[in-house]
Amino acid sequence: MQQLPMFQRIGAPAYKANLDNTIALLDALGNPHEQFLSIHVGGTNGKGSVSHMLASILQEAGYKTGLFTSPHLKDYRERIKINGQLIEKSYIKKFINAHLDIITQLKPSFFELSVALAYDYFFQKRVDVAVIEVGMGGRLDSTNLITPLLSIITHVDYDHMQFLGDTLEKIAIEKAGIIKSKVPVLLGRKQEEIAHVFEQKSKDLSASLFYAKDIVQEIQFRSLNPLASFVDVFAKTLQTNYFIQSPLIGWYQEENIATVIAASELLSQKAGVNIQKKHVENGIRNVLDNTGFKGRWYVKRLKVPVIFDIGHNEEGIREVSKMLGYFMQRPLHIVLGMVEDKDHKNVLKYLPKDAKYYFCRPLVPRGFDANELAKLAHEVGLKGKTYSSVKKALSAALRSAESNAIIFVGGSTFTVAEAI
Repeated sequence: MQQLPMFQRIGAPAYKANLDNTIALLDALGNPHEQFLSIHVGGTNGKGSVSHMLASILQEAGYKTGLFTSPHLKDYRERIKINGQLIEKSYIKKFINAHLDIITQLKPSFFELSVALAYDYFFQKRVDVAVIEVGMGGRLDSTNLITPLLSIITHVDYDHMQFLGDTLEKIAIEKAGIIKSKVPVLLGRKQEEIAHVFEQKSKDLSASLFYAKDIVQEIQFRSLNPLASFVDVFAKTLQTNYFIQSPLIGWYQEENIATVIAASELLSQKAGVNIQKKHVENGIRNVLDNTGFKGRWYVKRLKVPVIFDIGHNEEGIREVSKMLGYFMQRPLHIVLGMVEDKDHKNVLKYLPKDAKYYFCRPLVPRGFDANELAKLAHEVGLKGKTYSSVKKALSAALRSAESNAIIFVGGSTFTVAEAI
C-alpha cells in the first residue's frame, strides 16, 4: 500500500485531475459499477453523516446495502461495508492478487484503487443498492462514473481550494459535476449566491432539482441533553409526521437529517424504493449500530467525557465551536492537531478562547507542525502547550482535567484517528 499515494495522508502529490485511470481500471474489471443501483452523495461538509444515515435507512427497509466512504479512522476496511460489516481482509488480498498486472500497469492512486475495489465488491456480493460518498469535489472524483438513482449535494463551502477553486462558484461547479442526465438531484441547502450553478447544470441535463427545505419544511428540537448519559441522544419532531431520535448530536445534524428525510421521500416517490416512515425513524436512530459510524461528535467516557469530531475546515470548526459553547460552564480542554493545507488562522479564530489547548501534530506526512500551530493559535488568543504526539497531548489533557471537565479532540481526521 505504500506504493499507492493517498491524498488524505500526503496531500497534493497524490491528486490526479482526471478520471482516466479509474475508467481504465473499471473497464478492466468489467465495469462493475454499472451492475448495481447506487446513490451518490457529495458536498463540503455533512456528506459522511448523510451517507451513513441513508445507508442505515435502506438497511432498515430490508435492502442489502453497500456503503463507500472516506477517509477511515482506524481500519482501511471502514471505507467499504455491506450492511455495516467491513469488507473481508481476504477479499482485499484476493482482489489485489487477481488484478496485480493492471494495477502495476496503471499505477492507480490509493483512492482510485479503493473505488475500484469497492465497486467490484458491491457487484460480486450482489448488493441491492450502494451509497457512494464523493471523496473530494465531484466532477473529477473517482466515484463519479456511476449513474445513481439520486444525486445528493449537502452544501458548498471553502475547502481543498488548491484543487477545487478559490471562490464558492468555482467549488460549486466542481460539486455540480456529479449531476447526471435525467437523474434527480437533491440539495441539502439553498445557497442563493451559487444556486444558479446547480439550477443551470440541472436544466442542461434535464435533471429534476429539489431543495431539502421544500420537502422537509420544518424541524424543531424537542429535547437536547448532550452529555446526560454519554450516549448522546437528542429527539426532534418533523411536522408531527416523523419522530426522529438521533445519536448524532451537533446543531449541524439538523440540516443533515432534513436532507436524509428528503432523500428518503424522493427515493420512494421517484425511484420506487420502498422506504416507509418507520424505516426512516429506525434508520436514523440506529445509525451507529447499523453502520458503525464514528467521528462526528463521538463521545467516549474516560476519566472525563472526551468528545471527538473530525470537522477540520472553516465551517466544520465553526459548527464545532457552537456546540462547545454549550459546555462553557464546565472547564474545557482541547487537543488540537491539523494538517498543512488548511487556512489555519482563519479556522483557529472560531475556537473558544477560554479553553486550555494541547497542540500536537498528527502522525501523517501532511501533519502541520505543532509549534507552528501553537504560534498561530496564540496570535488569535488561544493558549496552551505543544506535545510531540496526539497520544501525549491527550494523556496530558486527561491528567490536567478537573472532575467536571470536558475534553475535545479535533482539528483533523488523523488527530481523531490517533486519539481513538
